Amino acid sequence: AIMGSSQGFQGDHFLAGWIGGASSVVVGHPLDTVKTRLQAGRSYRNSLHCMISIYRRETVAGFFKGMSFPLASITVYNSVVFGFFSNAQRAISRYRHGDERHPCSMWDLTAASALTGLVSVGLGAPVDLVKIRLQMQTQTVLAENLHLAGNVANGTNIPLSAVSGPGPRLYRGPLHCISSILQAEGLPGLYRGAGAMVLRDVPGYVLYFIPYTFFCNLLKPEGSSNPHPCSIWLAGGLAGSISWVTATPADVVKSRLQADAQQSRKFRGILHCIAVSYRSEGAQVFFRGASVNAVRGFPMSATMFLTYELSLQFFRAL
Repeated sequence: AIMGSSQGFQGDHFLAGWIGGASSVVVGHPLDTVKTRLQAGRSYRNSLHCMISIYRRETVAGFFKGMSFPLASITVYNSVVFGFFSNAQRAISRYRHGDERHPCSMWDLTAASALTGLVSVGLGAPVDLVKIRLQMQTQTVLAENLHLAGNVANGTNIPLSAVSGPGPRLYRGPLHCISSILQAEGLPGLYRGAGAMVLRDVPGYVLYFIPYTFFCNLLKPEGSSNPHPCSIWLAGGLAGSISWVTATPADVVKSRLQADAQQSRKFRGILHCIAVSYRSEGAQVFFRGASVNAVRGFPMSATMFLTYELSLQFFRAL
């Protein structure tokens, strides 16, 4: 289980996190695209309207836009998150109780989760930035403030009515996107929105790992040391939904800061983004995509935790 039992630094958690991450990306990416467009754009009435619009304009492929990059990067990201979390728990137990196998208290778990959230931003901020820039490439209504208009998947041109003068060309792919950002803005450009990501991920991971542990213990059969796969799936899904819904306001701010391309920058920082968004769209803007986050969070996290735990059991049986 997520509470490691054997001594020393554990590499199997990193590998299990890698496998879990890959499976969760495939399950969650279509709804992640919907969430990003809802949060950063204004042209959609609701989640269903957004889905229908993407399907009509770009077919099924539109939902998987930019997936190759998250598939490669989120697997590494989840590997770091789960590997760091399990080793952080052991380090805290060793420091506080003199034995790394000592069961963690709720405070220990909270500390390990918050530290994991903080560390995750170092790797996660550039990953999210590139993913969002690639997902936003075919936003028609956002063309005027993102200058990211160009060709859609089927090769027809998006009308550039709102754009004055030609916008810069589209990113050809993840590597081209990274190099373009580095050339234009340097390394800080890759960490645009990182502050909002810290505000999202530190409480977000506390509300991810603690509910998971709680539900796993609650659903565990009497006298059994390992929870049933169905319990892991349900506990992981519930934890994912709780974590994502509570993280939505910070996630909206982060998405807007990251989608804010340099050529037509609208937001000076976190507080300016909050103020401008609130003035123009009201308080409800900070819960945009919350329903998508709740729906998407369940299968993604359920798949993530189940694959992670089953992979760990497999490695330990070898």
